Parts: sequence; structure tokens; C-alpha cells
Amino acid sequence: MTKKQRKLLNRIIIAAILFIAGMVSPHVLPENQITGYIEFAVFLASYAIVGWDIIWKAICNIRQGEVFDENFLMMIATVGAFILGEHSEGVAVMLFYQVGEWFQSYAVAKSRKSITSLMDIRPDYANVERDGKLEQVDPDEVQIGEIITVKPGEKIPIDGTIVSGISTLDTSALTGESLPREVEEGMDVISGCINQSGILKIKTTKEFGESTVAKILDLVENSSEKKARTENFITRFARYYTPIVVFAALALAIIPPIVTGGSFSEWVYRALTFLVISCPCALVISIPLSFFGGLGGASKCGVLVKGSNYLEALADTEVIVFDKTGTLTKGSFAVSKIKANGMSNDALLEIAAYAEDYSTHPISQSIKRAYGKEINNSRVQDVQEIAGHGVSAVIDGRKVLAGNAKFMNREHIAYEPCNEAGNVIYVAVDNKFAGFILIEDEIKEDAPFAIKQLKASGIKQTVMLTGDNDAVGRKVAAKLGLDKVYTQLLPADKVAHVEELLQSLHQTSSKGKLAFVGDGINDAPVLARADVGIAMGGLGSDAAIEAADVVLMTDEPYKIAIAKKIARKTLAIAYENIVFAIGIKLIVLALGALGFASMWAAVFADVGVSVIAILNAIRALNVKKYDVKSTATFAKINYTGNLNCKTI
Repeated sequence: MTKKQRKLLNRIIIAAILFIAGMVSPHVLPENQITGYIEFAVFLASYAIVGWDIIWKAICNIRQGEVFDENFLMMIATVGAFILGEHSEGVAVMLFYQVGEWFQSYAVAKSRKSITSLMDIRPDYANVERDGKLEQVDPDEVQIGEIITVKPGEKIPIDGTIVSGISTLDTSALTGESLPREVEEGMDVISGCINQSGILKIKTTKEFGESTVAKILDLVENSSEKKARTENFITRFARYYTPIVVFAALALAIIPPIVTGGSFSEWVYRALTFLVISCPCALVISIPLSFFGGLGGASKCGVLVKGSNYLEALADTEVIVFDKTGTLTKGSFAVSKIKANGMSNDALLEIAAYAEDYSTHPISQSIKRAYGKEINNSRVQDVQEIAGHGVSAVIDGRKVLAGNAKFMNREHIAYEPCNEAGNVIYVAVDNKFAGFILIEDEIKEDAPFAIKQLKASGIKQTVMLTGDNDAVGRKVAAKLGLDKVYTQLLPADKVAHVEELLQSLHQTSSKGKLAFVGDGINDAPVLARADVGIAMGGLGSDAAIEAADVVLMTDEPYKIAIAKKIARKTLAIAYENIVFAIGIKLIVLALGALGFASMWAAVFADVGVSVIAILNAIRALNVKKYDVKSTATFAKINYTGNLNCKTI
């Protein structure tokens, strides 16, 4: 609880005690004029303690020409109640109004906490070795290419590459991932992570202003400036609504007694009751709070949404378009199939790994990773790499050829062609075909689960756009269950296809949105063109992250489904509050104008509705962390849907 919240709570408690004392005083003191004065003084003291700031705000706003707001409504309604002799009701209205304000303050602080917790990732200093000494300097002073030292327990201040050291990093503040990440020499690391164990020396690759942590903080600080349509509606509604109800209350106080000859005091009381009921606090407070809570809930799961307007658009998304490499696939090669001829699959893999040992090509690296054992270089002789064909080597005295179909044809070796999509390495031993190894770009562990969850959440069409060849693209799309796939595309082609999909969507849906998910610099134009651009922040390029509206701080597609669920829940809560607040107010306004609702009913219609709406809005924040699991865990559960993300 903040100091300001504590002060308001103390005022409410003291005022409530005085209010109770004023209510019971006629029953414990003798009935005389002095008792009446004491009762009035107690109520006035209670009112002054709990309501002085509201009165002062109303007076200051009137001086500045901003008359019609909730402070003005509360002031004239409660002061009018005192003038009419309804002291207890005047105090009760102000007291319960402040209770509602305290609930609002508490709710905003709670939702803000989840977002501003990201501010803790801002590093205070960087350790730089200068003149043989380790100095603590401001991160802004560190140049690209300088070596910084990060000790255990310290935050990594700037993006860079590890030049020495082995450690584990706590990335939870950035990604929502609870499992630590192991890092070693040669790996890239991003700012904002906490070094947990060993000492790391990092060569900076960016200036602090361009580093991950600085960009994230900028996104968070500016996210609330971009309002959703629902929020803008409430702002416009309140601007016109307040003066209308003030003049309606004035007419209610003057016209009926003149026309009917009734008591002015009775109609003034009804008008004051009408004003209290009409206060639009529930709408003005709870709707922005709903979206703020949604932004906070998303940030808990490692999803940064750059504004509530994008959260609303995400809730309305019906078509989602994916890039392939780095988005649905890992962008790295892995052995997917081995078919040996005249030997075991293990023996074929061993021969291929030895033949490819001296090559740095990604395909060669994938074969060695699949083999997974230490290679004895003494067994390998006469290694030759033939550009565009493959590798020739003598292993244990036998001549081994490993390469593509052109290599086999060139060496006049009869082989069994592989017709599956992917990169095929054919292997021959002593000029006889020994089998083939199929290598493919790995599909991310959580990608099938992500597509399944997105379709369950209301996505009507899933599409993949890729520059890869047709066979590979269609194979990946079939494995993931995507609805459409377009292959062999240039960046401009992707934009053209998104334009076509947008046109088709707008012909069939009045408010449906299209989202594009990508990670590379070539995806930036498409991210900017889509209704909602979603970038993979973990390995994504700076251009993609800048162009996107939503940034996933890990490269896990399933978080898109989580973000959509949060968006839908947030929008549902906002609409619930609008219908509830306006519905209750219209009913009680009518009852108040007809004399069937007292000031106490007005208290419920104003403060009660506000508190209920605020408590409902807090649910947008309560995402229960969604149990943000690692991809390793996804592999273990085999996409059974047992994500254990708490109910949204």
C-alpha cells in the first residue's frame, strides 16, 4: 500500500467513526438544541475529514473552466444535502465515494505493479575495465565493442556476445520464463537478464539506448497512450454526459414545483439525488482499468502489447498469418530421417559425421549434433570439400562420399533418390550407395499446440507465407494443420498476399482483424501493414520489433494464443462494466426522478456500482501467471493441451 493510499484509508476510518457517532448520538443524548448542534458538528467534522480534497478539486477545476466533472457533482450534491438538513446522507455519499476512490487507487496500483515490475530490469551501472581497473559507469557511457564484466547477482546492462565465462541467466523479468537459461562463450545475451552464477565478460554489440532493456522500457512507458475504441468512447461519453445530467437535475429542481405547485425542497432533494446517481465514476474508472489490467496480465506472460488499441484488435483477430523460418520453425537444421543401405542407421550416421567433421556448413553441423559423440580425427584422412556437391574423405581406409544428388551423379554412383521435402545427404562407401540422411528445419516444439489453441480461441483461418521452396513449405504447413500456405515469396510478395487476405477478410467480416507473426528484418513491411503485427522478440530483428504492435519476449508461438485469450477476456470485462454501469444508473435515475430512490440508493448507484465494476476490472490482471512453461516441458506433455494456464 502506498503512502497516499494509507492516508486516504486513515481519513476514511476516522470519518466513518465520526459518522457512526453522529448516527447514534440522538439515541444516547437527551433531545434538546445542544444535542442537535453536537450531531451537526460531528457530521460536519466527518464530512470535512473525508471530503475536503474533493471540494478543493472541484473549486480548482471551476477556476480553470473545467466545471462538469465527478468532483463538481459530488460537491453540489453533498453540500445541497447539508443545506436541506440531510446531514447523514450528505456524509454517507462522500464517505462511500471515497471508499470507491480507495478501491480504484488500490486496483490501479495492483495492475500497474505488474507492468512497472519491468522497470526493475533497468541496470544501474556497467562494469568496464579501463586502465587495468574495473570501473562502474553509467550504461549510457559504454561504447559498442567495449568489454563489460557482469558478476553473479548483477543485471546484464547492454546487449552483447559472451567472450569468456559460463553461467545461468534469470530471464523471467523479460520473458516470463521461470527456468534459468544456460549461457557460455560465443552466445549472444540481452540486457535486463540477471546473471546467477559465473562471472561473464561480454563484448557489447549495441549502445544502451538501442539495447533490449531500453526498448522494452520505452514500450511499457508509452503503451497506455494508445487507447482502444472502447476507452475513447467512454472519454467522449463522459464529456457530453456530465453537463447534460447537471442541466437535467436543475430542470428537475425548478420545473415540477412551478408546474405542480409542489414543495421546492422535495424536488431539490430529488435533483440532488439525481446528481449523485448520475456520477459516471464506474465507467470513467473501470474501463481504462480493465485495459490496463490486460496489459499488465500480458506482460506477466512475457508478451508486450504496445497499447490497449492493439489489445482490442487482437481480441477481434480472425485471420493469423505466419512467417515460417524463425517463427514456426527454429531456423536451424536437424536430422529427421536416416535410411541405410547394407548397414545400420547408426553406422551410416557415424560415417557421415566423420566425413563432415571438418566442414562448418550448417548441414554438416546438424549431422554431427545428431551423432552426438566425440570424433577421433586419426580415423579420417584426405578430406576434400567439393563446393556445391559435398565432401570426400577416407575413413578407416574406406573412401566415403557425402553430398547431394549432383555429387552422386558426378561420381557415377547408382543411388535410391529421396522424394521427401528437405535437404538430402547421400552417402557412398567405396563407390557403393550406403543410404541417405534427410535434414530439415526443425518445427518449434510448441508450434502445433499454438495452432490448435489459436483455432480454439476463434481464429478462423491460419496462413503461412515463406520464401522457402514449395515442397518444404507445404510439408511444414501440413504438419501444423495450417489452412493455407504460399511459398517461394519475396518480401514484396508477402505484403501483396497480406493485402489480398485483408481485402477478403473485410468483405466477409465488419470488425475482423488480421495479425501477422514474423521475426526477420524482411518481415518488417508486413508487420507494419497488418492490423496487428506480432514480432518474436527473443531472436527477432530490431526492425521487426520496432514495426510490430505486439512483441513476444520468447520465441514461443503458443504465447500468441495466451495473448489472444487475455485480449478477449479484457474486452469482455470492459463490455460487462459498460452494460452493468449504464443499466443500473438508468434504472436508479428514473426511480430518483420519480421520488422512489433516496440518497442512500444514490450512494449504491454511484459508489456501489463503481466498486463492483472496479473489482470486476481487476480480473483482467488476474491471469495466474498462465504457468508459462518451457519448450522442453511442451515436448514432454506432447501437446496434449495440458498447459495448466489458469482459467481466463
